Amino acid sequence: MDLFEAVMTALRSLAQNKVRSFLTTLGVIIGVMSVILLVSLGEGAQAYIENEFAGMGSNVLIITPGKQETSGMFPISAGSFHRLTYRDACEIERKASGISGITSNVFGAGYVQYGDRRRDTLIIGVTEDFDDVRQLYAQIGRFIDETDIERKNRVCVIGTKVKEELFGNKNALHEKISVNRSKHLVVGIMEQKGMMLGINLDDIVIIPLPSAQDMFQGGEDYVMEILCSARTPDDIKPASASIREVLTAAHDNTEDFTITDQDGMLGTFSKIFDALRFMLAGIACISLLVGGIGIMNIMLVSVRERTREVGIRKAVGATRRDIGGQFLIEAVTLSLLGGVIGILLGWVGTAVTRLMYPTLPVFLSGWSVATAFTFSLSVGVFFGVYPAFKASGVDPVEALRYE
Repeated sequence: MDLFEAVMTALRSLAQNKVRSFLTTLGVIIGVMSVILLVSLGEGAQAYIENEFAGMGSNVLIITPGKQETSGMFPISAGSFHRLTYRDACEIERKASGISGITSNVFGAGYVQYGDRRRDTLIIGVTEDFDDVRQLYAQIGRFIDETDIERKNRVCVIGTKVKEELFGNKNALHEKISVNRSKHLVVGIMEQKGMMLGINLDDIVIIPLPSAQDMFQGGEDYVMEILCSARTPDDIKPASASIREVLTAAHDNTEDFTITDQDGMLGTFSKIFDALRFMLAGIACISLLVGGIGIMNIMLVSVRERTREVGIRKAVGATRRDIGGQFLIEAVTLSLLGGVIGILLGWVGTAVTRLMYPTLPVFLSGWSVATAFTFSLSVGVFFGVYPAFKASGVDPVEALRYE
């Protein structure tokens, strides 16, 4: 019996018990589908985070007060004993090499009010290069400029959500709003960005750094973080070393700050997502093992049900290899059918997820399909060997007497 004939015989045998065959493969179907969906969701979430970081500026170095000795996703700045100042940022801008832009930030929660309309929001104090470093630009009007910093102008740039809530369809430019009880002139409206890393960038108010220091720092020259943009990806490491040298010298040869680049933060996220992805895939593989046990159980039942058939085939010349191979092919066929159906359902699941959440880049992963298919094939082979061995060892004389 050649392979094609053996497969066709296996399919005819399985077709005689359609419901039982389907229920047997259900564990494999669920396992393969789960592996594909979970791996695709993990990769989609990782790609989403990477896109979010890319949207917040490229080649960005984040400098925060306090030396952080352990790696992590985000350095802690608020409440640190060590301090960074606007003078530190100016020192970096003058002496550090490899950077194309620099900005200092102070931020805090507050409220804005226009007439009888009021809204709680995030208030960020920045310097003139913030828009280029973070790639957040004014769509209408202008952004904070160098003159605003030098003259301590009370101006602001508002997000589209703030504009809608306070002004509705009215023109907001050159109107004065109260920012934490301090009057600021609206000079620009940000382009619409939406949510990014859990922050609604349309629901923010940006003011000059001196105003924010008066508002949140009591007028003292402290900043929560300094952001630098390296000229190219290749300049990130040299720029980081140069900034470290300049700041250490400015702080009496004490490295009381932390420099974090986006690659470092993305590397931490990648490790987390890799661990989660493999953990979830491992959990999904349990379904495949359960499906494999179901296949072995049904094949053992099939061996007992077809004992007489085995006896007849042996009586007419079938070898132990023929009998064992036939039952092994049936087990593998069951497993592969479950694998194919699981892959198709996984593809449908990723397509539905992409339709429901367009911002999440979920796609069918080639390696997850290959892994799931290989695993389902291995399950069929592994759990089909013992029933095949049992079938091949049936005594033909006893089998012919079996009722």
